[in-house]
Amino acid sequence: MTTLLARRLPPLASRAGGAFAAYPTSARLVAQQQPRAAAFSSFAARLAPASPDKPKEDKLSESINHSFQPHPFDEAPEGVTAQEWKNSRPWSDWVLSHPVYNDKELEAVKVVRLPPKTISDKFANLLVQVSRKGFDFVTGYKHASPEEARKAMVAAGKENASLEDLRKAGYVMDVPQWMARILFLESIAGIPGMVGGILRHLQSLRLMKRDGGWINTLLQEAENERMHLMTFMKIRDAGWFFRLIVLGAQGVYFNAFFLLYLMSPKAAHRFVGYLEEEAVVTYTQIVDEIRRGNIPEWGDGPEAQPVPNIALDYWRLPKEATMIDLVLAVRADEAGHRFVNHSLANLDPKKDFNPFGMKHATPEMQGTLPGVSREEGLEWAKKVEDEFKAAQGSKKADA
Repeated sequence: MTTLLARRLPPLASRAGGAFAAYPTSARLVAQQQPRAAAFSSFAARLAPASPDKPKEDKLSESINHSFQPHPFDEAPEGVTAQEWKNSRPWSDWVLSHPVYNDKELEAVKVVRLPPKTISDKFANLLVQVSRKGFDFVTGYKHASPEEARKAMVAAGKENASLEDLRKAGYVMDVPQWMARILFLESIAGIPGMVGGILRHLQSLRLMKRDGGWINTLLQEAENERMHLMTFMKIRDAGWFFRLIVLGAQGVYFNAFFLLYLMSPKAAHRFVGYLEEEAVVTYTQIVDEIRRGNIPEWGDGPEAQPVPNIALDYWRLPKEATMIDLVLAVRADEAGHRFVNHSLANLDPKKDFNPFGMKHATPEMQGTLPGVSREEGLEWAKKVEDEFKAAQGSKKADA
């Protein structure tokens, strides 16, 4: 693990010919990453749940750089050595890097949309909107949104009805309906990253050249989405009929997205960007419903659904975390996928380097922007390279 980052992508280079420069192997990057090796010894600590004695605001300290990489400040609990802490988490070595958020970053996520401009953009957006309407129908989503449901409720004079009556009338969704929606969504959402990663992996092997940082980002997305599914499966299992539906949908979606990615990676990433926009909308609606008291089972009462241990471990949530903390973390992940895929759709997949292959954008950027342009992505890549150069210069000065 200590050499993982050193084996990752080389510096992001300059504007050569209007595109990201070529990315040859760089011994310079290996050398400058050696000081960061110690950070990886605490990789397990980053994935572990907080100590029960440690309050939430300390656990999610602002001092930690909440990037997608381990941080030197992320140390083992008092009285436990770093090696003992790592040995207690033997499974964490295979977990791909993923975000851990503080409260401010979780609340920064907004519902933002990228206006379609090109014909392929409009087609991708239309396809997502049609898919959403069908998905709404299948999962019992009778109104366009909870807001629309509340308007219909007022119009019907049922604003003072009990929660049970509102659920029976279809104005408010219950937990099984929300869970059906979430499980189906996450069982499909993990496909695009894996398909894109597979195809770019095969291309790299076939052409015998480096990929430019795309594969790792795509595989991170695939695993992150799968962890969403594994988390919610701990809350509610799926029956055989639901599993059969997922099996059929997965077969269709995998092959359709496979063909789309072969024909146009840009259109494929744009499609995923629009799909993730809808995921952010869905989880934002769930957050609003929890706060309105329409999902009391996911509130903070003594009888409320506890957060599964897998979620406490994966997002390093505090032991006292409630379901709204979990949903906020998942929503932030989806916002990150929205940002990355819309940004990748603006690049030339044959020539351009993935600007987020070395370091992801901040959670605030990912939560409030639908993506960045090619030029903005290049600017971010240059900023990251300058940071590495500065770190290398500091090391030489200390020596």
